[in-house]
Amino acid sequence: MSLGSRIFRREKIDRYLETDKKFAKTMSAFDLIALGIGAVIGTGIFILPGTVAATKAGPGTILSFVFAAVVCSFAAMCYAEFASAIPVAGSAYSYGNLVFGEIIGWILGWALILEYVLAVAAVSTAWGAYFKSFMTGFHVNIPASIVGPLDPAHGSYGNWIAIIIVLFISFMLSRGMKASVRLNNIIVVVKIAIIILFIIVGAFYVKPTNWHPFMPFGMKGVFAGSAAVFFAYLGFDAVSSSAAEVKNPKRNMPIGIIGTLIIATILYVGVSIVLTGMIRYTNLNVADPVSFALQVVHQNWAAGIIALGALAGMFTMMVTMIYSSSRLIYSIGRDGLLPKFLGKLDKNGNPIHSLVTITIVIAILGGFVPLDQLTNLVNIGTLIAFLAVSVGIIPLRHNKEIENNQGFEVPFYPVLPIISAILCLAMLTQLPAETWIASIIWFGFGLILYFGYGMRHSRLNDPNNVD
Repeated sequence: MSLGSRIFRREKIDRYLETDKKFAKTMSAFDLIALGIGAVIGTGIFILPGTVAATKAGPGTILSFVFAAVVCSFAAMCYAEFASAIPVAGSAYSYGNLVFGEIIGWILGWALILEYVLAVAAVSTAWGAYFKSFMTGFHVNIPASIVGPLDPAHGSYGNWIAIIIVLFISFMLSRGMKASVRLNNIIVVVKIAIIILFIIVGAFYVKPTNWHPFMPFGMKGVFAGSAAVFFAYLGFDAVSSSAAEVKNPKRNMPIGIIGTLIIATILYVGVSIVLTGMIRYTNLNVADPVSFALQVVHQNWAAGIIALGALAGMFTMMVTMIYSSSRLIYSIGRDGLLPKFLGKLDKNGNPIHSLVTITIVIAILGGFVPLDQLTNLVNIGTLIAFLAVSVGIIPLRHNKEIENNQGFEVPFYPVLPIISAILCLAMLTQLPAETWIASIIWFGFGLILYFGYGMRHSRLNDPNNVD
């Protein structure tokens, strides 16, 4: 077999379904939406509407969020069809293996590892700093030496609060998804309630004159704002990682993925409408525009509630991403491209080895490594996955193993998947050069790992598994 034939071998859908049926199927459509909202709605909802209004779009930021949601919805529908047709763990990694071949699946898996690990590590660092600030309001002083970068020469010994929260979330997930989902759902409801509270309170202080001019920077500003807020929606794709643990995935996966995007859009647009109505957009270029707006109208009592909402937002985001990354690592280990012990489930149907492994990596990065310059890599990893899933709908429709898919299908096929792929390419071109350089290094290391280990240990070396 030639090298080209070997690296483009495709997995069998039946084997994935057979292996992943060991997962406990406990999740409903509501659980999926809560996971998705947990990932998508973070601290950004309290910051982006203000800063984008001030610097790019004015009150037209409202339209910016709508346009960004439309772009994301194309990719979301492609994910929904894949998750409905192929309810397996691993998200875009598994989809790539099935429709493109092993090397493409590996690249997508490597991109998703980059997305999940860096996203959680960066947010855990921010959570530690935010928690310290929050506790100061209760006159509890957490030493700065344990909530900062590792720099012993200057009395800083790492962000131990970040490490503790990552370990706590992983412990929670290790107890099983049923209990974890219940807690996540409660915190998501609290988070949404806090956002709605701001919208209701702020609505009483809206002055319609603040919406004029509505588009001070023209449509160009609205589209620039749309590009800036596009990344606020990233995270809904993590929902697809849970497909193997969902009751009635053909019905519930599309509801979870598309429902997440619709609810997130309503919340982002609602905050944007109220915020730009409360305060003149030119005054919103501050670090915490929502808290600032409440202070201007003398509603200081709500500032602490907003801080609690920010902590809740970061917490649920970490829950979803740690959960998704453990399923991703499990999927790659299941296929032999990483050590096979990572692809094992315990007696309760939890991928405990992959969860422990990814927790250690995230805790070290979040606790001791400065990530400020690396967070843009989250965007490139996500967009590469979006691009592949969008294009992948075409070979998926021609796959004879699933020709009787009776679940969700992308409308206006093949036009909509092609438009989605083009939009993803356009967004990739907007990323800075240093992001591309760092990603090339990351993917270069990944290819070395694949050719040095993964290709030789792949389960596709077993003739019974070859498509």
